[in-house]
Amino acid sequence: MVRRSSLQDIREQTYKVRDAWWTVLLVDPLAARLVRLVAPYRWITPNLLTVLAMLLGVGSAACFLAQDRWWLIAGAALFHLSFVVDCMDGKIARLNGTGSMFGAWFDFMFDRLRVFMCAAALFGGQYARTGHVAFLGTLVVVTFLDLFRYLNSQQMTKTRQSMRELLEEARGSAPEDPVTGTPMPPHGPRARFRAALLQRRIRTHLFSGIEFEMTVFIIGPLTGQVIATSAVAGTLLVAFELMLIVKLWRATRGFPVALAKAEATAALRRQPLIRPETRDEEYELSESARR
Repeated sequence: MVRRSSLQDIREQTYKVRDAWWTVLLVDPLAARLVRLVAPYRWITPNLLTVLAMLLGVGSAACFLAQDRWWLIAGAALFHLSFVVDCMDGKIARLNGTGSMFGAWFDFMFDRLRVFMCAAALFGGQYARTGHVAFLGTLVVVTFLDLFRYLNSQQMTKTRQSMRELLEEARGSAPEDPVTGTPMPPHGPRARFRAALLQRRIRTHLFSGIEFEMTVFIIGPLTGQVIATSAVAGTLLVAFELMLIVKLWRATRGFPVALAKAEATAALRRQPLIRPETRDEEYELSESARR
């Protein structure tokens, strides 16, 4: 008899602490149940699920190429299902401990290939149907923004990780001061809104690459307004990315001061404590030397 983990165990072991709102609300509830069904079968590996997600992406692109209204809806449905399966591979890897560095690369490259393929099919198909050059321009912008988002995210993560490691190295291995007292509740509507999002695992970066892709390849085809939805999605993505860039810029500007303080604190901590009687002996020795 196949033994399956409970949904609660799957949530605790596979859910990210913070995730995109589209994933939390529209993907995780279905993905967790599918993971529960397939996790006991070890031949269903994360890489196999990545390939399956890619095949569903190929099906989505084929539907987009058909250009007809109902084919666009079918393409949107397949793209969403492809993303659900793509989320499953990471959950299976965390649940069964079958993740790998190659699997992470494999997943990333197939994700980018799927997006480019669906973008070419969606906007290329609409250009073939209407002859409007605006569809080709939108294809270029969508592809560029998708690549920019993920490359920018990787580089910002590396920069923050480097600063964190330098600070930890400067501070040494001294234990941090324990946090005492009761944390103050958030004040103001913005702080309360942020706290409510974090309580539900929704990250405050509300429009990232995931929301961008879902708007372009799901909401756009469902509404039939692929250029308009792509323009809105692109604008929101750029706005949120600029916010992250500004935050990173501020962090890098304050980093030299934080690093200097950490080094100074560590230097003081390494100095040996001198007892009062030792200081008196040193004073007497120095007076004797002068005489």
